[in-house]
Amino acid sequence: MALIRKVCKITAVVLGGMLFTAGGITGVFLYANAAPGGSFLSSKSIGSTESIERGSAPGSVRVEIRDGESAGSVGRRLARANLIRSRALWQLVCRLRPSYLKAGMYQFAEGQSLLELHGIFTAGRQLLVPVMIPEGSTIRKIGLILENAGVCPAADFYAAARNPALLAEYHIPGKTMEGYLYPDTYYLSVHYPASRVVQMMADTFYARIAAMGMSRLGADELFKKVTLASIIEREYRLPEEAARIGGVFQNRLDRGMRLESCATVVYILTEIEGKAHPQRIFNRDLEIDNPYNTYRYGGLPPGPIASPGAAALRAAFFPAQTEYLFFRVVDADEGRHYFSKTFDAHIKAGALFAKS
Repeated sequence: MALIRKVCKITAVVLGGMLFTAGGITGVFLYANAAPGGSFLSSKSIGSTESIERGSAPGSVRVEIRDGESAGSVGRRLARANLIRSRALWQLVCRLRPSYLKAGMYQFAEGQSLLELHGIFTAGRQLLVPVMIPEGSTIRKIGLILENAGVCPAADFYAAARNPALLAEYHIPGKTMEGYLYPDTYYLSVHYPASRVVQMMADTFYARIAAMGMSRLGADELFKKVTLASIIEREYRLPEEAARIGGVFQNRLDRGMRLESCATVVYILTEIEGKAHPQRIFNRDLEIDNPYNTYRYGGLPPGPIASPGAAALRAAFFPAQTEYLFFRVVDADEGRHYFSKTFDAHIKAGALFAKS
């Protein structure tokens, strides 16, 4: 009996010690895992290289995980910014949970535990910003929109849109991706690679034309249709007129007439010569010696002049079957056009509406 009591006493002591140790370890873990007290320290306080700032939402923090950055480097920055209590626990968690930290920009509420932060970075729940690319945008304008949204530098986007490897990948016979970057609202992460943005927009373009039954053409024929669609995009304002404008241009092409599109002249002035968008087109502008000038050169210009949307693409692929060869604006505010079959009717219509 004495021996049994002694064994029980020793067992109780050992178990008690184990429970005490386990409780202590648990307490240390809970303390180290909990969010630190006090406000975090932004990059302005700890150095501009930390890439940790106050988020756009109240009470939020924005953290950038750099491409190829080690877990140790991330832990050091989080600790210096007072977002985690223990770098040692961070390293242990990263070893025990070997999922990679995914590069990108993240935004989350203050007060996240260490494990919660690790989960956010390994799941890749990045900060996404909506970026609206309007129909008729050029590569230059898209680049500026992306730069202003913090997605990628405009210069990087221009370079990616002219990358010969990407042009070959998408079978584009032109020198740039102009016209093949579909105008839409995209949700992109901050500091996103420019080449990935270009690929996303091009993938959307091909998906949309496939959905509209327009993907059966070869690369060269598709290039011509996209070029025509881009001109239509810059000419129409009322959706119901797009197909008629497409019909006019197709009729002129079929008859060997010059397109005489003011939109191509504006493209020369703004995108090639780098001038501000003109309020008016002058006769001297119509005489510019450039292959994009459809007042001087017959046929289609060398390539698209903008990103066409769905209405313009349909109008190029399925133009209205009419005998119209001319159109002119008769209501600048509404964007309504008058269509005519002969040049005399075109001129008379201009005089008539000028009087009204």
